[in-house]
Amino acid sequence: MPTDATLEVERALFATGAPVVIGIDEVGRGALAGVVAVGACAILPTCGEHPAGLRDSKLLSPTKRASLVPLAHDWALAITVGEAEPAEVDEMGIIGALGLAGRRALIALHAAGVDVAAAEVLVDGVHDWLSPALMSPPSIRTRAKADRDCASVAAASVIAKEHRDALMRADHARHPVYGWDGNKGYGSAAHLAAIAEHGPSPLHRHSWLRAPAGTGDARGASVAEV
Repeated sequence: MPTDATLEVERALFATGAPVVIGIDEVGRGALAGVVAVGACAILPTCGEHPAGLRDSKLLSPTKRASLVPLAHDWALAITVGEAEPAEVDEMGIIGALGLAGRRALIALHAAGVDVAAAEVLVDGVHDWLSPALMSPPSIRTRAKADRDCASVAAASVIAKEHRDALMRADHARHPVYGWDGNKGYGSAAHLAAIAEHGPSPLHRHSWLRAPAGTGDARGASVAEV
């Protein structure tokens, strides 16, 4: 049975003198359409216990995930979401687009009064795609399964997922043939069939659709990622 995220890692960083910890997670990396979104959750040593039930967004029901959004915002110092558009994914590749979206999320945190430069930043995964996008990166630590284990990263995951899902539902109203209200832009069979029948929309990642099978992230995307 999945367990809730904890503050064990964040508290260890606070104990070494970090004034603020920022959890980072991305959503939409493997989608065929829509933005890639990066959530950033800043917490202080004084933020207290995180909301009960907080965990990786992929392990939550839509109802539970939505209920955690206001609780996470009340708990954290600030939470922001940065986006990179499909055209930016086409232009710079998914890793560059992730960095761009992460930079935008951190800029928004800075605008909200967070001391980003002094922060310890926790990035979900084993690859630091964020540092190359920043002129003067803060201290950045990658951690496998951080979205599962670290409350700040889990909160970033939840907020980014809810943010991107809302965008895809709105985009579905304008492009209903692709079924984005259900597949959220990922490569379901119905979505691929709609692309074959109607062609891609401006919100598709066109470079991925042109890539030979097996060469792009999108070809490995599954409905389970929605």
